[in-house]
Amino acid sequence: MEFVETVRRRRMIRSYDPTRPVPPEVLNSLLELGIRAPSAGYSQGWRFLVLTDITSLDKFWDTTAGSPNPWLERMRTAPALIICFSDKDAYLDRYAEPDKGWTDRDEARWPVPYWHIDTGMAAMIMLLAAVDHELGACFFGVPPDRIPALLEAFRVPEGLWPVGVISLGYPAVDLKSPSLKRGKRVVADVVAYDSF
Repeated sequence: MEFVETVRRRRMIRSYDPTRPVPPEVLNSLLELGIRAPSAGYSQGWRFLVLTDITSLDKFWDTTAGSPNPWLERMRTAPALIICFSDKDAYLDRYAEPDKGWTDRDEARWPVPYWHIDTGMAAMIMLLAAVDHELGACFFGVPPDRIPALLEAFRVPEGLWPVGVISLGYPAVDLKSPSLKRGKRVVADVVAYDSF
């Protein structure tokens, strides 16, 4: 598939065929591409937890989801989830190395938290790769008040933070998000050249 077509076809899919698991080799392909994302200082401060068995999937939803709702019921049909974690210490440690020279590991030196941004870029590559594999995918967050339970339930190593989750599967008939009624902004609305 051509790259432009892949980008244009990417959508957040929330309904999946639960009878069709994502083959392990396809999951591995998505992850292999995801870790090719750029990272500040080549820190590569991301970690991914892949859930594919029913016990782990149920534990994820039971730990992170609120009260039952139509969105949740559709999302629970995904046969695979990839939880995307960032590792801030990987960045602080990397930039304390001699070639970077920030020996104080001061987080205030960072204009934005690149550990989260770079993990998000890895997730975006996986979302595009899912389209290339004819899969549906959706990126969503874990409610802040449920993050401690998630970290505990899956014995997440200290220092990792869940930036978001990718649901994956073969798409089923999906409902369009009401947000789409807002329409897509055009380039002229969001881009300025040389000065705002």
